[in-house]
Amino acid sequence: MPIVLRSVLLAAALSVTGLGLPAAFAQDQEAVTVTVNANMARILRINAPAATVIIGNPAVADVTIQDPQTLILTGRSYGRTNMIILDANGDPIADTVVEVAQLKSDTVTIFSGAQRTSVACAPNCQPVIMLGDDTSYTSNVIASSTLVDGAAAN
Repeated sequence: MPIVLRSVLLAAALSVTGLGLPAAFAQDQEAVTVTVNANMARILRINAPAATVIIGNPAVADVTIQDPQTLILTGRSYGRTNMIILDANGDPIADTVVEVAQLKSDTVTIFSGAQRTSVACAPNCQPVIMLGDDTSYTSNVIASSTLVDGAAAN
């Protein structure tokens, strides 16, 4: 199938809520990219029922079929991978690039020597866990969060 036809089929099959795909698709299928932030999810609505969704690198992104025409895409770590959507006959509905980016607003990265920590400041700064943070810092943030959750449950 020619690249132009595949791009047109992808544009027709995949419509996205939230940030959305570009309104005008490039002629090259590789130019079609779905972006999601790390540790965030977004809803993808497709025009044909999906039976199978394949993520090239599940360490970068994950997808769940909510219903045959609604997918939930979750960014797991920074990077790029691909997503292939197949119908019940195993025929491709879409094949697109997924880019997982860092949410940049209100996040401050602090370096102390080789140790990196992150805080979210909106409006007051609170510790957050970001990929690449120092592991002892990450462990302390998780332990603190677990204690707070436990106290709230009692």
